[in-house]
Amino acid sequence: MHHSRSRGAGLEFAQYRAYEPGDEPRQIDWKLYARSDRFFVREAERESPLTVWVLLDASASMVQADGARPDWTRLDAARALAACIAEVAMAQGDVCGLVALRAAGLQLVPPGSGPRQRDRLLLVLHELAAEGGFPDPQRLAPLWERVAPDDLVVLLGDCFDEDCIALAERLAAARREVLAIQLLTVEERDFPFRDGRRFIDPETGEELLGDGAALRAEFLERFGAARRALRSRFDAAGIRHAEYVLDRPLDEPLRRLFGAGRDPGGA
Repeated sequence: MHHSRSRGAGLEFAQYRAYEPGDEPRQIDWKLYARSDRFFVREAERESPLTVWVLLDASASMVQADGARPDWTRLDAARALAACIAEVAMAQGDVCGLVALRAAGLQLVPPGSGPRQRDRLLLVLHELAAEGGFPDPQRLAPLWERVAPDDLVVLLGDCFDEDCIALAERLAAARREVLAIQLLTVEERDFPFRDGRRFIDPETGEELLGDGAALRAEFLERFGAARRALRSRFDAAGIRHAEYVLDRPLDEPLRRLFGAGRDPGGA
């Protein structure tokens, strides 16, 4: 993460400007006055707190897990990532808020910092349940009232819903800095099924009966194409992005997005 910057009487020199009534005498550069016979004030860039918003998709598809680890769902991973992001933000003096995106509406924790804010965020994350679909655009109005230009927005979700992708694009177009982490299951990445299966959409309840071995090649081709298309859309919108698959270390997408030497386009 980073801080927003503003000019003032800080430590890191930025520029000179003409003295104005009300400026503190200690800001005057007396050496420059001796050379020019005019008063100039040294301005510096100072770091001001950044507002970080974690947007967490709480639709029903987030309850998916893998057969090899049924106790670690997409939602569990999103909770853990959100907690990590909040901890890092507050540790460096920024403020962090949370918006859970649900069909019934938004669950919002206003930005804050300190131990009480940490406890508030962790409690909401712990109690958060995933159900229904992604919220309709008209239910997102409170989000636009809260998230200001130049705020940092981190979106956590599977990014399967067009409304979710469109929200990220709209935020980026409206001068919000947007990062996105797409959470995938191992079964989505590898499609390891070999026998007859019933595939159920967790949000719509629609079912598909099919033979895993017969479907595998087509699924992997189409799913790979969808992932590439999503990356292209994020790149075009200026959204840094990374993938997290449930069998990978949790810090992997965070290092990719926030670590030194990161790839500007993400993964």
